[in-house]
Amino acid sequence: MVPPMDTSLAAIFDWDGVVIDSSEAHEESWELLGREVGKPMPEDHFERGFGQKNQYIIPEILQWTNHPAEIERLGDRKEELYRQIVAQTGVTCIPGIEDFLRSLNRAGIPCAVGSSTPRQNLETIVEMVGFRRYFKALVCAEDVSRGKPDPEVFLTCASRLGRAPGRCGVFEDAFAGLQAARSGGMKTVALATTHPLEKLESHGPDLILDNFFGYEAKDFSELF
Repeated sequence: MVPPMDTSLAAIFDWDGVVIDSSEAHEESWELLGREVGKPMPEDHFERGFGQKNQYIIPEILQWTNHPAEIERLGDRKEELYRQIVAQTGVTCIPGIEDFLRSLNRAGIPCAVGSSTPRQNLETIVEMVGFRRYFKALVCAEDVSRGKPDPEVFLTCASRLGRAPGRCGVFEDAFAGLQAARSGGMKTVALATTHPLEKLESHGPDLILDNFFGYEAKDFSELF
């Protein structure tokens, strides 16, 4: 007899690079913004900023301004450009993700998104790809005061799902996100969609996946 699934577990997903493949659209939107405002773009800015909030990227990585109102204005414009690009090009999901989400739902394991992306981006695209029914909570940039690698976003997800942090597994592709999940006492699954395998291994995830093909709820439960 197959043992019943442990429904004390929860699965938390970063969004960009984990549920959808959006890196090209995000990088293009930063480049467009830089040209629009006449600001220089450091060569490695996108890799260094991946998974971080705009409030950190603009002053710390791009070093454009430290003025809060200007940071907000530039960040809002960047996300507007991103949504325009996505509206034109569409969205590609990470292979196997919908089958995995269905598997978790059938097993009674609740899911949440914990992302640094602004809510308007997430709400727009989650409806576009038809995934809203799979997630009991969407935690976005506006819901937290501290961005990754602080664990606040993932701890907020755990709280909204009614699960202890130690019973949550986080799916991430960014180094800052993996650090945040570990700091929150959660299991970590790294997706090799943004960074190569060897770089992800150095950050000590519990598991590394190329994509979600063949990965099911029972596999997820084995992490615990």
